[in-house]
Parts: sequence; C-alpha cells; structure tokens
Amino acid sequence: MRKILIGSLLLCNIVAYAQFGKNCEIRQMKLNVFNPGLEYEMGLGVNSTLDVRVAWQVALEPASTTPLEDYDFFPAITVQNRYYHNFNGRHRRGRSIYGNSGNYLAPSVALFSPGERVVQDQLVDGVHGYGGLVYGVQRSYNSGLSFSIDAGAGYYVGPFKGGVHPVVNLSLGWIISEKRWCVGR
Repeated sequence: MRKILIGSLLLCNIVAYAQFGKNCEIRQMKLNVFNPGLEYEMGLGVNSTLDVRVAWQVALEPASTTPLEDYDFFPAITVQNRYYHNFNGRHRRGRSIYGNSGNYLAPSVALFSPGERVVQDQLVDGVHGYGGLVYGVQRSYNSGLSFSIDAGAGYYVGPFKGGVHPVVNLSLGWIISEKRWCVGR
C-alpha cells in the first residue's frame, strides 16, 4: 500500500512540475450530495489538477468472497491527479470548460476507514484502500451544479486477500467556492 501511495505522489509531482498554464481552475471547492462530503480540486498545470475528496462513499466490500455483489457506505479519502485531455478541443468547438468541464485520465488512490464490521460471519477491522487508474467525465454548469463520473480498475489492499477490482466514482453537487483561471465560461 505504501508503494502505491508513494508512486502516486511521485506521479503527481512530475505532472505538477511539467507544466503550468491557463486551462484549469486554480482551485474550487465542491459540496457533494451523492457521496456526502467535500471535494477540493486545484490546478497543477495547463490541463492537470489534484482532486481530493473526503466523503461517505459507496464502495464495494473487498473483504467479502463476492466483493462485486456487496456494497456499503464507508468514510473515505480519495485523491486523483486528473489530466484533462480535451480542454482545447472543447474550447475550439465553443463548449464550456468552466469548472474543469472535460474528460480526464487519472491515477486514483483511496483509503477507507470503516471500523469494525461483520462480513460473512467474520469480524473485519482496519483500514483498506486501493490504487488504480480511472477515466472520467466532469461537467460543471453556470448554476454551480457539478457532475463527475469515472471508472477503471484498482488493486485493493487491507485486512483481506488483495486483488484487482473495478473502481467507480460518482460525484454530484455544487461548486461553493472557486478561484478562476479558466479561459472559457
């Protein structure tokens, strides 16, 4: 787990030092209602951001023998280094890139802290998480409404046998604070 976290942080730093520009918002804070919590996204470069989400998140239960069928709400911290690959094309076609509206590819790391729970008649305790890669879409509107969904795969680790499982994140909420740098609204 430490190797995954360190690798993701190094990748974030490489992208951060590689570029700086004007397509991404400098920073924006969002209030999420689907996965209740806060999300902070800050611009790192021309087309990249660091997105940190602290929320009660719907997630699969990786300690189960059938993790794809068992879901629960867990307190979680999710970090993504998003690279938006279509800002210039959206801007040329007259589409908004306000609020980082675009499609992205992101290494993603999440830590879940559910506490003690019973899974298939066994007591499971401890933090678990994943590290992986996701592809996503984010759209923000002038009203402040923001929507993003991403999907991919991640390697789950914790007090159970680790393995590769799907990763899906859905965020629906409002931008409550922003610092503009974006070229198009």
